[in-house]
Amino acid sequence: MNITGIISAIVIGAIIGALGRLLLPGRQPIGLILTVLVGIAAAIAGTAIAQSVGVSTTRGIDWIELVFQVGLAMLGVALVASFRARRKQQRRSPR
Repeated sequence: MNITGIISAIVIGAIIGALGRLLLPGRQPIGLILTVLVGIAAAIAGTAIAQSVGVSTTRGIDWIELVFQVGLAMLGVALVASFRARRKQQRRSPR
């Protein structure tokens, strides 16, 4: 992967992660870097799932693929947020 591919993956990941986080109700205690990482993973996984179910690649915006990506980003943000909240609670509770 060249530098252009890496930069576009980060930008697309940031957008997908931010969309997933915005559409998820409530407050998520995760930072920007985790949001971007979840977005990158969701973008890659969403593309793979869309292609495996037969969504063809077009020259414009692939709306169905975008729905898969944002849905996975919402799921990923929710999982990371719940994991971080649980870890934070365990640190506060006395042993």
